[in-house]
Amino acid sequence: METISGTISVKPQAIRYGWICGDAVSLDVMQPGLSTHVFLQQRLHPGLLDAMRRGGAQTIEVFAARHHFDYTDRSAVREIAQWFRSNEVTATLHQPLYADAQWSRHLAPTLNLIDVEKVRRIDAMDEVKRAIEAAEQIPFVSVVLHLGVREDHWSPRSLEHSLTAIEHLKAFAHPLGVKVLLENLYNEVATPERLMEVLRVGHFNTVGICFDAGHAHLSDAGIAGAFAVLKERIAEVHLHDNQGFDRSSGNGARDEHLWPGAGTIEWNALSRLLGELPANVPGVIEIAHELDETADSVTEKSKAAFGSMEQTAAL
Repeated sequence: METISGTISVKPQAIRYGWICGDAVSLDVMQPGLSTHVFLQQRLHPGLLDAMRRGGAQTIEVFAARHHFDYTDRSAVREIAQWFRSNEVTATLHQPLYADAQWSRHLAPTLNLIDVEKVRRIDAMDEVKRAIEAAEQIPFVSVVLHLGVREDHWSPRSLEHSLTAIEHLKAFAHPLGVKVLLENLYNEVATPERLMEVLRVGHFNTVGICFDAGHAHLSDAGIAGAFAVLKERIAEVHLHDNQGFDRSSGNGARDEHLWPGAGTIEWNALSRLLGELPANVPGVIEIAHELDETADSVTEKSKAAFGSMEQTAAL
């Protein structure tokens, strides 16, 4: 096991992807990506994007949060747009989860597309639309949406609210060239089976799935079960690790967003599943933000993770 900067461990045999870091390119492999969520406590600027690119990211998912990436600030949007148009890196977007720029690491998500209160649902959709509007300048190819928060339960009402939110946001995003993706979450609404029901009932043939491996690891179905249900609609993958859900001890599940290899996911098994997806599906490493994280440390950790994947693919 290789330890990087004393903070994470990356197992050389942890992941079997044909990912290649640096300047090398392969057209027959999952496209390595990184989410700006790792820098969530900082304002997003070209220097951080450069660090992610140096680490091997060929796709960068921009996490929409006003204190981090202020999609309502024209100059901020223009700055990020210029970077993406000057670099051969694919841009994707994650919907905002917080209502304003007054954010702290202890704050729970405040935007809920399927909130029981109509005014809060409308406010959430309006905020997500503001973020998607940045695609007028930034070449985002997709936006990842959350249906509900952890406490939300499945019901005819939550289904109706999900259909309404997707229909409105799809109508707004698609003319901008942005594909809508639904992420599997650790709640009753966004389980693999319920997501597929939403897509079926809504006849959302152009809406895809962002398969979150870490969330699937915490679910009753597990990664293999969740993947089997969602496979045909997966257009992006979120990769991160956690300690899983220990049912024998009764300890609760924690969505830790650790670097690959630092938790209990069986990455060899996961990689075999992901090998069934079409080539160049983005595999975005989505890591929790830390107070001491720097651009250089993220570059080195990313290189180690992507390099480990390349070594394992050669076995």
